[in-house]
Amino acid sequence: MGHRTLVAYERTDGQYTLHYSHWGAANLKLKHRISAESPFGGDDTDTTWAKQLLAELADGLEADAVDGYLVSEDRPSTVVEPKSRATGLTLDEIVADPLDYLHHEAFFVVSTTFEVTAYRTLWFGLQYDSETVEQGETVGNGALATVRWYDGEPVGDDHLQGQFVALKHVVGDVLDTGVFTPSTARQYLQRKLAERVGDRQELRIPSTDQHPVRSG
Repeated sequence: MGHRTLVAYERTDGQYTLHYSHWGAANLKLKHRISAESPFGGDDTDTTWAKQLLAELADGLEADAVDGYLVSEDRPSTVVEPKSRATGLTLDEIVADPLDYLHHEAFFVVSTTFEVTAYRTLWFGLQYDSETVEQGETVGNGALATVRWYDGEPVGDDHLQGQFVALKHVVGDVLDTGVFTPSTARQYLQRKLAERVGDRQELRIPSTDQHPVRSG
């Protein structure tokens, strides 16, 4: 299946260009593979084309105008697809749609100075945890949690995911008893997840007012 993720590159106007990576979420190592010298995370030693392309995208180049940079048959492969999926989006727009909280395992944000922030995706769908839920939306239905790092390795990432899976099992059981409605179940998931993330990490949840939610 791969380890699918989306990568948002900041533009000079503060909006973002959105790219896809099929393997980028594996161990969140893409955080360390994206740099000014290797903008799309490849092993290429000559990245002039990638730097030029990203500079054009940062200045507002439309997605359908990228093909001219990608025609070379000997262009090295990259971990992140150079051709953007969308451009001119805010982070709040990406978090609400098109980020898929079930099928994208992670999300990365790359600043104009190549500071890379890794987020783990946590899906709120309860169709596998509740007998009364037939299907859960995967877009706009989840949370992003930043990851703590020590010596280049993510700290507590597996633990947080395990806690979240256990939390969903409990919420699914309570939902089946009729104590929770789907709406209150989602609110409970948000509140308990914020408590588990703590004040050292950022929790970003899509909402109608499009404001990120910080725990703590």
